[in-house]
Formats: sequence, C-alpha cells, structure tokens
Amino acid sequence: MDIRTESARHDRLMALPPLLRGGFRPFFLGGAIWALVVVVLWICALSGAVTLPTEFEPLAWHRHEMLFGYLGAVIAGFLMTAIPNWTGRLPIAGGPLAALAGLWLAARLALLFSTVVGPAIAFALDVGFLFVLFAVCAREVLAAKNRNFPIVIVLLLFAAASAVDHAEALGMPVAPGLGWRAGFALVLVLIAIIGGRIIPSFTRNWLMKQGRKEGLPSQPSLLDKVAIGLAALALGAWALAPDLRETAVLLIAAGALHAVRLARWSGLRIVRDPLVFILHVGYAWLPAGLLMLGASAFFAAIPASAALHALGAGAMASMTLAVMSRATLGHTGRALRADRWTVAIYVLVTLGAAHRVCASLAPIDYMRAVELAGLLWGAAFLLFVLVYGPKLLGPRPDGRP
Repeated sequence: MDIRTESARHDRLMALPPLLRGGFRPFFLGGAIWALVVVVLWICALSGAVTLPTEFEPLAWHRHEMLFGYLGAVIAGFLMTAIPNWTGRLPIAGGPLAALAGLWLAARLALLFSTVVGPAIAFALDVGFLFVLFAVCAREVLAAKNRNFPIVIVLLLFAAASAVDHAEALGMPVAPGLGWRAGFALVLVLIAIIGGRIIPSFTRNWLMKQGRKEGLPSQPSLLDKVAIGLAALALGAWALAPDLRETAVLLIAAGALHAVRLARWSGLRIVRDPLVFILHVGYAWLPAGLLMLGASAFFAAIPASAALHALGAGAMASMTLAVMSRATLGHTGRALRADRWTVAIYVLVTLGAAHRVCASLAPIDYMRAVELAGLLWGAAFLLFVLVYGPKLLGPRPDGRP
C-alpha cells in the first residue's frame, strides 16, 4: 500500500464517528448493554414482576438472547476485528458496519416484542443477521484465501442453530432443545479453539517480558488437537443425544483432557497480570462445566443446570469479557494494563457465575441465590459499559483511526 493510498484510507476512517471505525466498537458495547438488559428482565420475569412481550417462553427467551443475542454480538465484534488482521484487508466500517449493527439491534427488539411484531419478523431478522454476518466474514476470508475459514463455517452452523431454536418456539416438529444445545456447543468449541491460541501465547509473552524463560507454555501439540476434537465430539453428542450414558462419558473425558490442557499453560505464574490471568480463570470453567455436565447423568446431586451455568455464566461470560476488555484497550491505542475497575469486572463476573452454580447445587434459598448471582453478574456488565463505553465511543488518544 503506497503512501497516498494509506493517507486516503486514514482520512476516510477519521471522517467516520469513532463508533463506526471498527466492528468491535458497536458490537462489544451493544452486546454488553444487551446482556445487562436480558439478565435484569429475566430476573424480573422469574419473580413475576413483569410479563415479557415475547412469543418465547421466558426461560427460552433468556437462553436464546444470552446465546444468540449477546454472544452473537461478541462473535461479530471479534471476527470483524480479527479478520482484517488475518487477511490484511480493510476492516468493515462506516455505513456497512452501521447497517449490520442496526440489523442486530432490530433483531433483539423484534424478538423481545414478538407478540407485537409477530414471530415471523423476529425469526427473519434474528437468523438473517447471523447469515449476513457469515456472508460478510466468508467473503473477506475467501478473498484472502485465509486458513481461518473453518472458524467462519462455525458461524454458519450457529445461524442454523438459531433457526432451529426459533422453529421449536414456533411449535414446529424439531427435537426439544436441539437449537440452543447446538448453539451452546458451537460457542464452547470456539472457546476451546481460540482460547488455545491466545492463552498460551499471551502467557508466554508476559513471562518472557519478566525474564522467565523456564517452564513456558508449550506450542500447540497433538494433545491440543485431541482435546479440541474430543470436546467437539462430546458436545456434538450432547446436542443430539443429551440423555445417553455414552454422551456423559465423552463429556467427562473431554473435561478431564481440557483440565490437563489448561494446567500446561502455567496459569498460576501469571496472577500478577489480570488481563491474562482472567483468561485462565475463564477457561477453567470449561473443563469444570464439562465434568459437571457428564457427572449429572450419574449423580442426582449434580443437576445439569449447574453445569450449564458453569459453562454459560462462567466460561462464556468470563472469556468474552476478558477478550472484550483486552481488545478494546489494544485497538483503541491504550496500554494493555488492567486498572482496578477492570479487575472489579473480572471479580464480579466470576463471583456471579460461582453463585449461580451454587444456587443449583447448595441447599440454599434458590430465588435469593439467583437474584444475588444476577446482581453480581449484571454488575460486571454494567461496569464494563461504564468503564469501556467511553473508550468504544471515543477516538483513540493517539489520533489514529
């Protein structure tokens, strides 16, 4: 790229509002706000304080919106930020980015108010957003002939899972729970793949900066490939046949192998860097949740709901907040250093997940435990919006686009 082309690109991006200069900006901010809205409305609906104007059952709406709404936004922000780095192509910005973010927002509102606008419109907007996102990402990756196309394919499967979840809500003859279980499984596989790339890499880099050259996390090996493959197999079996004992055995085996994988990444040596340590904490929920989900088939004292919240409120929320905060700092030209507010976000989301898991496991007042968990977990997202919102809405301090 010559100097004049680079200058023209710089001028075009600088002419845009900061919010539309990169995919992570509207989707990380919008996703965090929506997660907060969903958890507040769900707790209010659970207590009987409000009636949600959606065609979905309240639990089904809560589950769908945390999975395909919130996580759909985070995946969009992540991919639209990562793909330009993978391909060397220009990022999606300006009008196209605004249109895509607007489609996501319209889908969220249509699904919440589907008793008013109708379930067909909600279906078209919600599933349509994910298919459009897939098309945009696939075009960029294929144009550059980049090796990460399989990750984009996961996005297509995620869109199909959302469609199946809608179909069940509309009373169509589909296997109960297949849509949300498939979407759940796909997100966890993405965490296993992407976590396995960034966690040992960031850990190794930090340790080397501290002058520690012994016991560094190893490069990806056969164990990593087997762990990802076994997790994909176990979660695929769970999505299709959750009640089989063979599925439970696969889940336990996958959980144990991922625990071994995590242990090889030297997490306890990185405690002094919260931006990296939270990735280890977030990933730890993955083997814990898989082990619990498998064990729930053999032990009545371990309900599947506890395992699902370990994977959802634990692994998914912790990992996404970790990636969102780190990416926001890095891509807005700020130092990769966690201040006290960022540490508070990590502590709150971890405590919220732990309380939600305990609500299903421990002999305590269930509703009060759920409310406390929601308060802690929601506070993490509220704090993210308050602390990182200005960074996402404002220009970079260094004046770059």
